[in-house]
Amino acid sequence: MYAGQTILVAGAGVSGGAAAEVLLRLGADVVVTDRAESARTEALSALGATFSAGMATVPGGVRLVVTSPGWRPDHPLLRSAASAGIDVIGEVELAWRLRGPAPAPWLAVTGTNGKTTTVEMLASMLRAAGLRAVAAGNVGLPLVTAVSEPEPYDVLAVELSSFQLHWSETLAPAAAAILNVAPDHLDWHGSIQDYAAAKSRILKVGTFAVYNVDDYWSVRLSAASAPRAGFTLTAPAAGDLGVRGGVLVDRAFGHGEFADVGELGNVADTGAHNVGNALAAAALAFSHGVPAEAVRTALRHFRSARHRNEVVGTLDGVTYVNDSKATNPHAAAASLSTYDRIVWIAGGLLKGAPVDELLAAAASRLTGVVLLGADRAVIRAALARHVPHVPVVEVDRADDGAMSSAVLHARGLAAAGDIVLLAPAAASMDMFGDYAARGDAFVSAARALGVA
Repeated sequence: MYAGQTILVAGAGVSGGAAAEVLLRLGADVVVTDRAESARTEALSALGATFSAGMATVPGGVRLVVTSPGWRPDHPLLRSAASAGIDVIGEVELAWRLRGPAPAPWLAVTGTNGKTTTVEMLASMLRAAGLRAVAAGNVGLPLVTAVSEPEPYDVLAVELSSFQLHWSETLAPAAAAILNVAPDHLDWHGSIQDYAAAKSRILKVGTFAVYNVDDYWSVRLSAASAPRAGFTLTAPAAGDLGVRGGVLVDRAFGHGEFADVGELGNVADTGAHNVGNALAAAALAFSHGVPAEAVRTALRHFRSARHRNEVVGTLDGVTYVNDSKATNPHAAAASLSTYDRIVWIAGGLLKGAPVDELLAAAASRLTGVVLLGADRAVIRAALARHVPHVPVVEVDRADDGAMSSAVLHARGLAAAGDIVLLAPAAASMDMFGDYAARGDAFVSAARALGVA
């Protein structure tokens, strides 16, 4: 399909590197560009790619540009491609185009928060039904790798970010869920409307839509879809899934009561929002014909991944919880709502997202706040408006000791019965490689104090 064509891959990260490798195996002439040479670009060059750092203009002969998801549309290189009439797609769209003659269906998930947990639950349900399935996309395996493996999958559980969806044109999942939409990545998309529009690209004509009955944007974006099913944390209406008397109930696919909340592994312990994620995953699984027993079995054995309301331990009656995955205010709000008395560690890159609604909702739960990171002043100003009585400490250092200082200050603010909660409401790249590195720093700092 791409043999002999010159294809430019913009970005040599996980998705870009995977795309370049697959294209090289298909016989394409691959040109790779990134900000600077790295071990990954050297490896791609060894495989036959041509590398050029900092490219701002598409060279002659290029037939297609495959961009990494984080590259903004206004990047000079991508503007150059658009001006020349060259198609620009993402790795996800490339994977969709590379599917074989009898492709595995995609069951896809997007949303501001809960995507990874939902996709991991879904993959577990599919495997419990005896299907060869994998979590892929924005989590786990790159999709170009998944669709190119010698032994095909029966079905793919696919996580899709707004960036990935922006660069996708033709993908049409068999079923797709929009979990929720709240302000995030506004520095990239420009507005909540454009951000939501990117999310909506997951739904095509014929896609079975799963939507959150309790989320404005999820309802709005899925309104024209048919067939569809909603999920809610309350008793479900006909055609939906929900919770009644502590039991998960399906009124969309005919399974009735299919799991008890108390049997959901550690799902319910990490917040009500994860019960909603379980319902969304179940709806997608049911849409694919997975039996209720497989769904129930998967949920019973499911364990949330690290950095998602991860209990580190206790010290002097204070519990330390790592929710570094709360990379935006919407995710932090769900985390904060789980606990009653909180010393909150927050801050990082807000990406243009407002925090006033978060602070107004969490005001009664906060007993102290420790701020760090690039946008801590924004959070401090909101704290002054909504919880002026709560003590606030700022960590103004950005070195390796910043998290240790934050945890030490939090210990000083906490009393027995409190939760010291890392739920930053912001991205990590100002100080850490990613949210996992930030979470690991928190855990290490807590352990150094004697938390166990």
